[in-house]
Amino acid sequence: MRGLLSIFLLLASVTAAHPEEVVAGLSRDQVAITANFDGSDILVFGAVKREAPIPSSAPLQVIITVSGPKEPVTVRRKDRRLGIWVNTEAIEVDAAPSFYAVATTGPLDEVLTNTDDLRHTITIPRAIRVVGAATGGRSVQEFSDALVRIRQEANLYQQLEGAVNLFEETLFSTRIDLPANLVEGDYKTEIFLTRNGRVVDNHTTIIQVSKVGLERWIYNLAHDRPLIYGLLSLFIAISAGWLASAVFRYIRF
Repeated sequence: MRGLLSIFLLLASVTAAHPEEVVAGLSRDQVAITANFDGSDILVFGAVKREAPIPSSAPLQVIITVSGPKEPVTVRRKDRRLGIWVNTEAIEVDAAPSFYAVATTGPLDEVLTNTDDLRHTITIPRAIRVVGAATGGRSVQEFSDALVRIRQEANLYQQLEGAVNLFEETLFSTRIDLPANLVEGDYKTEIFLTRNGRVVDNHTTIIQVSKVGLERWIYNLAHDRPLIYGLLSLFIAISAGWLASAVFRYIRF
């Protein structure tokens, strides 16, 4: 009897801890990079599962993130010295996502607290892990901000406030644009439900991005048979040069 009571209390505590749960889906879970790949998009959609009426304490908010494979990055700063641009300062970023998008139902500072952002690493600055120190007088934060700015200009980092559509605090959807310069690997998609800026539930799924066709063959050749790849590249370059020269002579005469 005591064992059954313990199980009942455990189930009751789990239900109380997660009164709202994410049920989510993707328009696709695989992205193929081909020779003419110029980008794609992913539709993220879902619903909120409840065992009780919608709480009236605070409105529900939804945050959706898509994170590409993490990789180390060296961020350098250049200065003009004696008329020449040279690297003067640098910092080693231990891990930065190759792609990162965060979409929300409202302004980030209203839908997420700093404490939960630190716990779940949701915003773009939190997703970047820096363990080293700057080699010059600049602060680590300045280098991290520069990395974010550069990748935002390349559309690799996206902050999409208000891009998530939420209906009756139950159905949600958003569309994430994937640029052409994607890195192969698993792209982690996370969905967070928040109330009063606190995460009440989250769900994770994976999008696989991989090269196919000619792109895959060239990639494998370059990594598995570098000598053959180099000789083939040299042959193509020589052939292209000879063909261009022959065409030019034919047109000239």
